Amino acid sequence: MTTDRSARTTGVSRAELIADTAITLLAGRGMRGLTHRAVDEAAGLPPGSTSNHARTRAALLELALRRHAAREARALTLTELPDPADGRDALADALALALHRTLTDHRELLVARYELALEATRRPELRKIYDEEGRAFREPLIALMAAAGSATPERHALSMIAWGEGLMFSCAAGAYHAEVPGREELRERIGELLRGVLGQ
Repeated sequence: MTTDRSARTTGVSRAELIADTAITLLAGRGMRGLTHRAVDEAAGLPPGSTSNHARTRAALLELALRRHAAREARALTLTELPDPADGRDALADALALALHRTLTDHRELLVARYELALEATRRPELRKIYDEEGRAFREPLIALMAAAGSATPERHALSMIAWGEGLMFSCAAGAYHAEVPGREELRERIGELLRGVLGQ
């Protein structure tokens, strides 16, 4: 677990340390294991530090969700999405890379997202933030689907997202949790799906 001292040496702010620790606790202990005291202890912070940054549970969840979205954006390589002119193969490569990274290097983020998503169904204020952050992932894909020739890019982007979400859940928490597809296998499957929704 990251400590306050190591956070200072790596340039992570205390708020980021708290949020990162909350994410780790969500993945490891679930929503019931996330408390202000647990964050202080796991992060090596003095008692009360988490409460100073996020006084309520709702504030702590918001802090964790916003930090999670920033980290997941890096993990999902949103800055590495291809130029629309590069074609479907480039899109398949980029999506395969994003999925493979998530399933192999960022499983903690993935499991924490499921905890946050479920909690968002019970907390309208969290739902609003979750949906706002989600647009940052959907909108680039909608634009890429349009550039790839989709006549209904929002519908086809939803098909791609739903397939990807289902795959990630199956491989992280479902029946295929011990069987993570390789990057090339993912690229082939994504290529098949693109051909299915967009035509040959």
